[in-house]
This record gives sequence, C-alpha cells and structure tokens, in this order.
Amino acid sequence: MRIVIQKFGGALLATPEGRLQVAELITATRKQGSRVVAVVSAIGREGNPYATDTLMGLMREIGSDINPRTLDLLLSTGEIISTAVLAHTLVRAGCPAIALTGAQAGIFTTDEFNDARILSIDAARTRAHLERDQVVVVAGFQGVTPDGEITTLGRGGSDTTAVAIGAALGAEVVEIYKDVPGIMTADPKLVPGARPIQRITYDEMSQLAALGARVLHPRAADIGREHNVKLLIRRMGSLNGGTLIVKGPELGVPIIDGRPVIALAHLPDVVQLKIERRRGEDLSRPLGALAALAEHGISIDLINLLPEVLAFTVKEEAVPQAANLLSKLGYEVHVSGPCAKVSIIGAGMRGRPGVMARVVKALHDAGAEILQTADSHTTISCLVWREQLPRALNALHEEFGLAAEVASEREAEG
Repeated sequence: MRIVIQKFGGALLATPEGRLQVAELITATRKQGSRVVAVVSAIGREGNPYATDTLMGLMREIGSDINPRTLDLLLSTGEIISTAVLAHTLVRAGCPAIALTGAQAGIFTTDEFNDARILSIDAARTRAHLERDQVVVVAGFQGVTPDGEITTLGRGGSDTTAVAIGAALGAEVVEIYKDVPGIMTADPKLVPGARPIQRITYDEMSQLAALGARVLHPRAADIGREHNVKLLIRRMGSLNGGTLIVKGPELGVPIIDGRPVIALAHLPDVVQLKIERRRGEDLSRPLGALAALAEHGISIDLINLLPEVLAFTVKEEAVPQAANLLSKLGYEVHVSGPCAKVSIIGAGMRGRPGVMARVVKALHDAGAEILQTADSHTTISCLVWREQLPRALNALHEEFGLAAEVASEREAEG
C-alpha cells in the first residue's frame, strides 16, 4: 500500500475556495494510486474565529494566568474543527474520508502541556481506514497522554504530527504544503534576493530550524532525520519545485559542489547579559548564576566565559526576570539590547578554513558590529544589534553567493 502524507497549513484552509483546492489535490493524489493521510492545522490566522491565536486571545481576555491543561483543551479544538470541515468537504466532493483527533489517531505524548513531545503512535486505526480506501484527515498539533489528558505540541506542531505519522506508517513521502515556495536561503522579508532551496539534508534543516527558520518545526526535522522520512515542502498549487529534505548519506555527493553555506537563519528578539567575575574567583560563582537561571526556567544561549566576565543571551521577554534574579544573588548585571542572532548553516563548512574570516569581514564591511560569536562544524552564529539585522543578513547572503548558487543549481538540473 503506497501511502502519502499531505499536511496543510491553516492559511490554506481559511476559505471555502482554499478547502476545495486542498480537496482537489487530495483527490488527484488518490487517483494516482496512493492512500492519503491529510494532517491539518487550525483554520486561518489570528483574527479568524478558529485560529490558534484567536483562541488564545479568548482566554487572555479573562486573565493572563491560564492553566496549561485548560489551555490545551481549548487550543486542540482549532485543529479538530479544521479536521471535521475538511473531511466533510472531501465527502461532498465524492471522496470517502474520515476525521480523527490526535487521540483517535493514536498519538501518545508526554504530559508537558502546551509543549508536549510525541512518545509513540499506534497507527492501527489509521491504517485500517486507509485499507478501506478512505482518506484519513488527522488533527495536527495535538495528542493524548497515556492517562488520557489532551496535549498540544507547541507552535508549528502540525508539521511534527505529519512527519511522525509518516514515520509510523512507513509513508513513501510526507508533503507539507504552505504559502511559501519551500525552504528559503534567508527570510525573504529581510533579504530580497532570497531563493528557494531545492534540496537540503536533515542535519542542515535541523540546525536551520533550531536557529530561527520557521518554515519547519525543529522536532519535525529531528523525527524525519531519525526515521529517514522523505519530506517535501512546497507551495500550494505548485506541481513542481519546493524543497526536498533527505538524510545526507542518501545524497551520495554534495548537493552543490564547493558550497560551504546553504542558508541563513536569525532570531530577532534576544538581549545580551553580562556579569562581572571577581579576580581569582573559581567557576562555582558563575556556574551558580547559570544554575539559578535554569532552575527558574530561563533558557540561555551564546555563552562566553572569560576571566573578567560571563556573557550570554536570553530572550527579550525573559530579561526582567533574569536581571532581577541575578541582582538578588549579588551580581552586577549589564544589559545590552535589543539584539539579534544571525547564523550561517551548511555541511560544507566542516573542516574548511577561512569561513569565519569571511563572516567577520562581510559584517564589518556592512557596518554590523559583532557582539558575540559561537560556532560548530556546520554553523556560525553572531550576535549583532537588532537595528543592524537586515544589513547583516544581506551582507552574508551576498558574501556566500546564496542566490547565485541556488539559481545555478536549478539551471543545471532543470
């Protein structure tokens, strides 16, 4: 049985015309001999009555202190509505279909409300419906704990649902349809020359997602890599194009010969904190500061531990709590911001000298001040002032010839 998973974002389902277009695509896929599981997000975006942000606003009108379990009960209804509406649209179009919630589809999760992780999927019910030649429409973004509590998977979690179901069913491909043409070399809102990437490895995609790219949820990338899921991200209505994500060894050769960098990512809402170190003090005091932040659920990034100072970043929303906590512990806190973290990603950087030098020169020539750096075998990240973010991204995009490389790849393969 050839199984295809097709995931549709909420913007694609926001109008009757959009839902009919989705139904036509599913029907066409069935006619090609595939059994289809459609995974859906909540209908529309903020302002639409059933969108996740709209439902969140409904709770915030009552008060900001929201019980996480209660919130998950409410937010899960957005995808359930979308599931039922699409299934009904399919049936009215002559295509047999059944709607399943995450729980009915056998998606079991941890009990971390608002940010649960998938533990396992019992795909027996879904597979039985597919064998009856029904399209199975599954509510994304949600699951159930082993003891029956409804949970959600965090923003973008419907992508994770689709990839996980694809892995559980041994699907031939998971197709994620969005209102963008695929994974881009950079955010096109900030980099006009950004272009779609034809192929990317899961290692690169995981880094890209973790460093700020919002086209694919990081957990979706991690599940796809672990289970070797063939994943295609493309724009709705496009019969060709999009981005194919595969495991590196399956490619056999580099995607683009000689390419050190494949894409840029950024996080725009970070702030740098510094605490001074006393001369001669051991590591216990700065480590104690980091431990205290962790105990209060404050995530830190870009850590530089120097003889005179400990520097790191936190999300902008966490600055008041972090600064207040450190001050109470006796630290003098220096706050610098607002800042942004810009990163280059590419498996081609591994073992290649000179990439950092090119990054530093490009940012310097563009007038973007580097406040901190961090790097790995496949990434280099720099902290810059937020007002300098657009020039930093455009300078790096030009320095590594991303638009030209992608264009030449399309021409070579087209």
